[in-house]
Amino acid sequence: MKKDKNYIDLGERGKYNPNNKLNDLTGKEWIKFTKSWFIHRPPRRKEDEILHPAKFPETLVGEFIKFFTKKNQWVLDPFLGTGSTLISCIENNRNGIGIELNKKYFVTAAKRIERLQKELKSDLKIKLYNSNSNDLPKLLAEFPPIDYCITSPPYWNQLERNSIRQSERKKKNLDTKYSSSEDDLGNCKDYYEFIEKLCRIFDKVFFVMKEGGYLTIIVNNIYFESKLYPLAFDVAIALTKRSEQSWVMKDEKIWLQDDKSLIALGVNSAWVGNRHHQYCLIFRKETK
Repeated sequence: MKKDKNYIDLGERGKYNPNNKLNDLTGKEWIKFTKSWFIHRPPRRKEDEILHPAKFPETLVGEFIKFFTKKNQWVLDPFLGTGSTLISCIENNRNGIGIELNKKYFVTAAKRIERLQKELKSDLKIKLYNSNSNDLPKLLAEFPPIDYCITSPPYWNQLERNSIRQSERKKKNLDTKYSSSEDDLGNCKDYYEFIEKLCRIFDKVFFVMKEGGYLTIIVNNIYFESKLYPLAFDVAIALTKRSEQSWVMKDEKIWLQDDKSLIALGVNSAWVGNRHHQYCLIFRKETK
């Protein structure tokens, strides 16, 4: 390593500024991440990861965690699923907290995390809760303020009505919806009620987040009954218009999924698009 007054030369990684307040990246790595779109092809899922009907990849989560935190800081996922975020925390030397309502996914996440920590001999602080994320302030009362939150919440009723893409999972007797619980947001029938309930959870995240901490929500717009619902946009607007406390939206990154197969939707009849991208919405806690 070559040191200079204002940076440390890390070779191919680029030059790191010791005064970097946000992360452990070099300027070269920082600039690369700020591109507004990216293509990410995750590795093939393992058997215990296929259980969840809408899992997002640890490798993708890792890129965001490395940008928005430093080593040993705290990362939160209020919709943990089978543990992607906490797996990525362990792999990238971050402490993590995950909340998962579904008992089955919670158990799967706990097993995966325990296995990885033993494999890596990790002493990171990783905490899981089989609970409702509306209880966040109580659950995290003894923890320090959270440095960063990244999550992919339910996309309203997308799983329940997506019979074409879920047909293969049905053949294998795998889950095609999150749960049957009334507390599960994926079972909310009304679109606007769903958005309000989702925002209430992010109100709780706001409460436990440190000042200046970032939130990333991976979400998409959805097609239902011949109409596109701008879920990503509506969530962004709703979160920045809360009465008592509002997240400040900073930007979006678009994840292009060019490895998904095309489906014959509306052929010879009407326009129905193959949606092969996700919105990664970036917010910050900036209390006035």
